[in-house]
Amino acid sequence: MDTIYYKAHGNLYLNLTNRCTADCVFCIRNFATGVYGYDLRLSKEPSVEEIIEALEKLDLSKYREIVFTGLGEPTLRLDVLLEVTHWLKKRELKVRLDTNGHASLIHPKKDVITELKRAGIDSISVSLNAESEETYNRLCRPAHKNAYRAVLDFVREARKAGIPTRVTVVELPEIDVEKCRKLAAELDSDFHVRKLSEAASKKNKKDPRA
Repeated sequence: MDTIYYKAHGNLYLNLTNRCTADCVFCIRNFATGVYGYDLRLSKEPSVEEIIEALEKLDLSKYREIVFTGLGEPTLRLDVLLEVTHWLKKRELKVRLDTNGHASLIHPKKDVITELKRAGIDSISVSLNAESEETYNRLCRPAHKNAYRAVLDFVREARKAGIPTRVTVVELPEIDVEKCRKLAAELDSDFHVRKLSEAASKKNKKDPRA
């Protein structure tokens, strides 16, 4: 059966899609089929009903957070994300979204931040991954033009809406972590450095260009 959710760090993570609007050179998708021993490849994307049916079998109160993340970009399935968030918030659960920040490019006619706020998202973690547009485009290889600018605007709008937001970067030699930290402060956001996955790290040692 497909892995709709997986458990780690006291949280429950929801795997909505394998699709993404970036092709980051360090992404686990390029080196493995999942994380923490879970195979996150989906034969089909789960419906709202399938997600809720799976969640109803769990004691959700024991998790610190329910996190939309997985092997793809959750906002590609925004309607599903919002509906499941509404369901979770009715049960007074803490909900976080992990995103690449491309939502305004994916849904140009929607006010995504407002919809997330109304649904009850408690916090957002945004993959910044670069101190400049040039570095971002080289490492993250976004499908949309002006993606880096969209990421920065997404963070600004989330903070303006009062949603606790952090930006994250992967620990790579090509990324100036301190400049990213300074940028996070300018965006009034928390900052977190993510370790490169073991699979990606092994690949980088074999091929420094990866």
